[in-house]
Amino acid sequence: MIPTEWILGLVGGLMIGCAAAVFLLVNGRIMGASGILGGLLDGTGRGNAGERMAFIAGLVGVPLVIALVSGAPDTNLTTSLPILVIAGLFVGVGTRMANGCTSGHGVCGISRFSVRGIAATLVYLIAGGIVMYVGRHMLGVI
Repeated sequence: MIPTEWILGLVGGLMIGCAAAVFLLVNGRIMGASGILGGLLDGTGRGNAGERMAFIAGLVGVPLVIALVSGAPDTNLTTSLPILVIAGLFVGVGTRMANGCTSGHGVCGISRFSVRGIAATLVYLIAGGIVMYVGRHMLGVI
């Protein structure tokens, strides 16, 4: 029997990659979720606010619909709401400091051989690994 987790990950990765390519070809801009959301929040994206809202609605709505239809997958996340809120705030601050997120730097930056995108991806992957190790194994909060 073939485990489906890696197949679902592969399909999801292909979908994200194709979406990033289409977004770049159609709009001439990088598909960075934090930049798209940031443009809505700070007002710099007023000229294409409808497009930005549709993107964010799809980003949030599609997983919710899939979870409702097929059930939410089991995760290894913490059940501590304060930890989730703090982690979310750190991710938000980090994406602003790095001028991009995993979709901008990781998907689009690496595929364009951007040194800045590759460096940012390495930094956030290493930082995430360190935080998980410390939070789970040393502090026991995750």
